[in-house]
Amino acid sequence: LSCLLRERVVFGSAGYLWTVCPVFVIHLCFEHQLRQTVQRFCQEKLAPYADEIDKKNEFPRMREFWKEMGELGLLGVTAPVEYGGTGLGYLDHVIVMEEISRVSAAIALSYGAHSNLCVNQMVRHANQKQKDKYMPKLMTGEHVGALAMSEPNAGSDVVSMKLTAKKQGDHYVLNGNKFWITNGPDADVLIVYAKTDPKAAARGITAFIVEKGMPGFSTAQKLDKLGMRGSNTCELIFEDCQIPEENILGPLNKGVYVMMSGLDLERLVLASGPVGIMQAVLDHAIPYLHVREAFGQKIGHFQLMQGKMADMYTRLSSCRQYLYNVARACDKGHFSAKDCAGVILYCAENATQVALDGIQCLGGNGYINDYPMGRFLRDAKLYEIGAGTSEVRRMIIGRAFNDMFK
Repeated sequence: LSCLLRERVVFGSAGYLWTVCPVFVIHLCFEHQLRQTVQRFCQEKLAPYADEIDKKNEFPRMREFWKEMGELGLLGVTAPVEYGGTGLGYLDHVIVMEEISRVSAAIALSYGAHSNLCVNQMVRHANQKQKDKYMPKLMTGEHVGALAMSEPNAGSDVVSMKLTAKKQGDHYVLNGNKFWITNGPDADVLIVYAKTDPKAAARGITAFIVEKGMPGFSTAQKLDKLGMRGSNTCELIFEDCQIPEENILGPLNKGVYVMMSGLDLERLVLASGPVGIMQAVLDHAIPYLHVREAFGQKIGHFQLMQGKMADMYTRLSSCRQYLYNVARACDKGHFSAKDCAGVILYCAENATQVALDGIQCLGGNGYINDYPMGRFLRDAKLYEIGAGTSEVRRMIIGRAFNDMFK
């Protein structure tokens, strides 16, 4: 690291020149090395399959890929080292998620469901016995994780969920359904929210750890989605499914607390998905504009196309910096529901627009499936819907300002 302790260092593909203190340079160096490592890994292990994953809506070597990610320590970025995690922060987590999304947003979504929605919730709320039992295999990639909150008639309105959990001896019996569950068909370990006291509304919800193969638990056929194809999503079915009392995650009837304490971080980490998609659009559109010719010159030299490039670049850059700033704040213990909602709102809507601009840059080629621009658009749209819709995110931000004047 001696060369990095110089006062000035040229850093990153954009060629920024930083004048910083040595400690800050070391942090930047690590982030850069992390990004480069994930880039190389994804180019070798994922990029050759990305188009086929989308077209066939499946990733046959997913289990193998999961174990390869486990070997790199990517499945537990924020998990403690003693459980096989890497013990890093949320900035590192979003960098990893961004780079996977740059190659395949679908597989990155599955990665986010595993590493944040499942693993990070276990880190924050599981007791020692639960961590010892479940964390090691989630870290190595032997097991796939998921979180099940949404239902057919309970998406953002979580409190209206119908899945019940009735106590019988030392077990809870679950009955009902969950819907739109990312990794549902593949998951070995799931965090499932159910009503243990239906009359208590938000104060009667509990989180449970459910294992694949438990009697009474099954999955329906995976959903045929517009985008994020290959990130398997399905309905979960619970028919007199017996869950041991020891599998309660967090306190009884405090599931909403468990849920909400992780929801801001879920939005933060998933916001890196749209950033990765925007980078992928630029990766394909900018070179194309400097190869394709019309009227005797490269089309990238026309002012209107220069404007497109400028718009895409500035949208990406502003989103990335917003994302990194919020992640750094969370690493320092400053959690803001307003900004976690704001960053995924801003990144998601900009990603959809950047994908549309990318299609326009490629013209007719942008509209055929021989090029990946259509995939980028379909994948980007998910982030305006999942993890709370854009409308809900605006409501959260608005309410945060309302609360300042009570």
